[in-house]
Amino acid sequence: MAELSVTTAHLRSIPGFGRKPGFCAAGARAFFKSHGLDYQAFAREGIPASKLEATGDGLALALVAWARECEAADGR
Repeated sequence: MAELSVTTAHLRSIPGFGRKPGFCAAGARAFFKSHGLDYQAFAREGIPASKLEATGDGLALALVAWARECEAADGR
């Protein structure tokens, strides 16, 4: 089974963290930079869930959980 890839679609649609769904791109870019991750590569092709989980960041973990929920809803 292939590892879950978290994408910008997940980033833009995660509910419950503001008035509108999604995390802001500026905050995401800052997060990626502070954790030594490549935001441009993420925007192009996604990122393995394990890389976000390895940060231990609560918002990153919530994003991975949301991506898993989305994939399960799609039958994957």
